[in-house]
Amino acid sequence: MSMPPLASGPEGPDALRPLLATVLDALATGTRARGGPLPAGGPRAVATRIRHALGDILPEHGDPTALATLVHALAEGAADPADPLCAAHLHCPPLAVATAADLAVSALNPSLDSWDQAPAASELEALVTRTLAAQAGMADALVTTGGTEANQLALLLARETHGPTLRLVCGANAHHSLPRAAWLLGLPEPVIIPTPTGTLDPTALTHTLTTLSGPLLVAATAGTTDAGLIDPLPAIAALTTTHGARLHIDAAYGGGLLFSDHHRHLLTGLDTAHTVTLDLHKLGWQPVAAGLLAARDADDLTALHHHADYLNADDDTEAGLPDLLGRSLRTTRRPDALKIAVTLKTLGRTGLGALVDHVCAHAHELADLVTAHPGLELHAPPTISTVLFRPTGATDDTVAEIRRRLLTHGHAVLGRARLDGRLWLKATLLNPHTRPHDLAALLDLVEGNTPR
Repeated sequence: MSMPPLASGPEGPDALRPLLATVLDALATGTRARGGPLPAGGPRAVATRIRHALGDILPEHGDPTALATLVHALAEGAADPADPLCAAHLHCPPLAVATAADLAVSALNPSLDSWDQAPAASELEALVTRTLAAQAGMADALVTTGGTEANQLALLLARETHGPTLRLVCGANAHHSLPRAAWLLGLPEPVIIPTPTGTLDPTALTHTLTTLSGPLLVAATAGTTDAGLIDPLPAIAALTTTHGARLHIDAAYGGGLLFSDHHRHLLTGLDTAHTVTLDLHKLGWQPVAAGLLAARDADDLTALHHHADYLNADDDTEAGLPDLLGRSLRTTRRPDALKIAVTLKTLGRTGLGALVDHVCAHAHELADLVTAHPGLELHAPPTISTVLFRPTGATDDTVAEIRRRLLTHGHAVLGRARLDGRLWLKATLLNPHTRPHDLAALLDLVEGNTPR
């Protein structure tokens, strides 16, 4: 048996070229076979097709057609965020240029746990993180796997600064990863403030901060997962200053507004936070993963310092080799900063800002269509790119059934959100290529699947 080729090295590019053609062809045939935003038939039908395509996952002898077969099966069974009718989650269609850059990372396979495994990537990451941190008014940032890891790190850094009695205060609209991080870190039970209007109310926060003692971490949200709402950041920042509390802002969704001259004002007050969560595999059009935690005081990040002699020996560090181990809680990690750097440099602020403006405009177009439709009800005008709506007079059970029916038939992917005591269909518009007829088609599908 001949040795299989490697992806890098002098012969790597020549070995990859025919395989890339195989992958691209299989993506195309799989997408055509799917014929819509997601596969029809529901979980059982998809599982059956995958099992049939996979067969024996570890055969005695290898199958040279496995790449084409399994990529086709994955594409055929995918929920494709590039389809305008796939609009449920904060799950963006990645830019082609970012995806191409990610291939280079996979081929070279650098690991950012020591400089000798990633010489160029370590400097690239440092430049990218400082650039993005500056956009949010912060000093430095760490690359994370997404908003969840960034929120966990924010609580960890706060605990290391203020001690183990630190208590999290957040709204009921906050991302689930925040109270979960408090549990993970052994912090006191979080104080969750009700948010009946969908955002954290400064009056309710004032009452909470006045009645609590000890070190506090207030977490505000810039872009909720249910409706894309933004907490009143300047008022919250003023309250945390008055009461001596630390402030974290989870801008995993809304952080992309920083690229837009038309929308960045919605993030006024972001630079007052001690830490900020950003996530460019949402409003940044990056392949997963592309999260960051930015810190206003770079010294806060020194709490992550860790020593392992085989990775950051003292004499190596003193000799000038960068110490990368304190840049993450992970050891082995890929340089996700490359695809981000390629995107930033290729599109520039204007190009990225235009994408943000497009999806926000699409949200307002969809909201206008809902408002003009006699059989549909709009929850509220969109803040970012999320639109909540439901058939007029429908029960919650009917709303849930419409969504599942669209999923089962493979017609559309809509999310669900509960606000004001009612269940709403959620359209999260992250595809800048969406056109007005796509939005109209989405509403036609909802109307066509609403029981009479």
